[in-house]
Amino acid sequence: MNNNLIKKIAVVGPESTGKSTVAKFLADQFNTVCVPEYARYYCEDLNKQYTLQDEVNMYHGQRALEHALLPLAQNNMLVCDTTILTVKIWCDHLFGDTPKEVTDEIKRVKYDYYLLMDIDLPWEDDPLRDFPQQREHFMAVWKKELDALGASYDIISGTGHERLDNSLHAINSIWLTK
Repeated sequence: MNNNLIKKIAVVGPESTGKSTVAKFLADQFNTVCVPEYARYYCEDLNKQYTLQDEVNMYHGQRALEHALLPLAQNNMLVCDTTILTVKIWCDHLFGDTPKEVTDEIKRVKYDYYLLMDIDLPWEDDPLRDFPQQREHFMAVWKKELDALGASYDIISGTGHERLDNSLHAINSIWLTK
């Protein structure tokens, strides 16, 4: 399969917005692969003591996972549960800046479509989540970053099956119009 023909869907957004659930759902619906969020594995034993080097390591891990799973994509689609843009958002927030290797790669790597998960879901505590009071701030940051990339995206709202249906409708709409 020609990897250049594969459409890459990125499911992104603030913490506790259903990204993993939506990404897995879409991969199942389109019978393809879901690239998991590398940071979930990496951060398990860090006890929230992140360093800039940790963020760079997560950047490399996310890119490696995507490269490794791309050949397994089916039906010309790859669903990504987050992207390296997440690393930029966290680097800027935690350290005030993002390493050039990350920002350069963000400009280079393209996704065909982004689903930005809305903050209308209730917060669910998780040992790897940090900022329940800053969801509006991070939603604004995500919009700003996606707009700066000139990214094609939709904001996905709703709870339960409604959110899943809205994500599926957004993908079907974009594909049917091209």
